[in-house]
Amino acid sequence: MLNYRHMTSHQSIKDSLKEAMKAKEEVRLRVIRHILSAATNELVATNRTPQDMLTDDELLAVIKRLAKQRKESITQYEAANRPELAAPEKEELVVLEAYLPQMMSQDEIRPIAEAKKGELGIEDKSKMGMLVGAVMKELAGKADGGDVKQVVESLF
Repeated sequence: MLNYRHMTSHQSIKDSLKEAMKAKEEVRLRVIRHILSAATNELVATNRTPQDMLTDDELLAVIKRLAKQRKESITQYEAANRPELAAPEKEELVVLEAYLPQMMSQDEIRPIAEAKKGELGIEDKSKMGMLVGAVMKELAGKADGGDVKQVVESLF
């Protein structure tokens, strides 16, 4: 499978649809159609026409939202002991993640979180939420919120 990172413009997603059709890649085709459908919904919700194009940042937000939905579904299906329902969601998540920028690892987040903790002078656990927020703001979409939360919790 090709690597689609950093190719998240609205037009490139439309081009990927054609490629997936020609290659008869069912999962990728289904996911790209979901992305385009969600993008159209986003355009309509922001009072634009379906023929308009989302900015790269808007499209990235749509793809992140779809990926988050898949993760939540996988968690729920696994908790209900329904692996046959979790499997297609996992396949779709892999395709969605190919369109997202690489997220930072917990090891990469830790020094930033430690520096932010010192900078803000946070010593007690009651200000943990403030620290998580500050680190998330600094990393602006480069790190998963769950990972940031785990790193911050480990600092106390």
